[in-house]
Amino acid sequence: MFDQFPKTRPKLSKDLEQIYYTHHKSNRQGDTTASSISQRMESWLHKQVARDLLVDHDDRATLEIGAGTLNQLKYEPASGSYDIVEPCQQLYLGSPSLQRIRNIYSDMSEIPADRKYQRITSVATFEHICNLPEVIALCGLHLTPDGIVRISIPSEGTLLWKLGWKLTTGIEFRLKYGLNYSELMKYEHVNTAAEIEELLRYFFKIVDCRVFGLTTSISFYQFYACRIPIIERCNLFSRG
Repeated sequence: MFDQFPKTRPKLSKDLEQIYYTHHKSNRQGDTTASSISQRMESWLHKQVARDLLVDHDDRATLEIGAGTLNQLKYEPASGSYDIVEPCQQLYLGSPSLQRIRNIYSDMSEIPADRKYQRITSVATFEHICNLPEVIALCGLHLTPDGIVRISIPSEGTLLWKLGWKLTTGIEFRLKYGLNYSELMKYEHVNTAAEIEELLRYFFKIVDCRVFGLTTSISFYQFYACRIPIIERCNLFSRG
């Protein structure tokens, strides 16, 4: 399971490199027809992650991994301290939601070892992370004893997910840029949903799953709630 990590991201062609950040931010903001439709579907991902706060309104310290344009915050009640991990400043600079952020880290390794969170969240990010075992291990180490990791991901690696983007964003991308969206997807999505689930179940004793579809293999999106990290395994894979 771990032999393939850390993964190596394939190199982008020069044409894709030139439009990468502009397209990425536009896609996250839903500026095009296809991305707007995708964002409406992706609201399921955001709502699942924030669902616990709709039931329990207690103030809880939260860490969001891969906060991007801070679009998760509109689903989260403005309570409790909120830290983020996001390496790309271009995505969140200028966002009015920045006033709600306590600390910004560009990498999980920057978080003080003694800092604990009752909630660690992530929306459509784990499929992008090359050193995913290390990141999940650090999630376990930064979680309070009663804490929970709540992550949502696309069903990468399944036929339904592939057909979904090929017939929407893929077509729109080719019409707009004259480029192959498959190359961009291979660059961005280095982990499949099955690989992510396997790692979550390795590092946590309790892992609950919910899908936007019929099963994990016939779905568009998946959500995982993880509790009780196996500390020995987390320590083994974390830095230092």
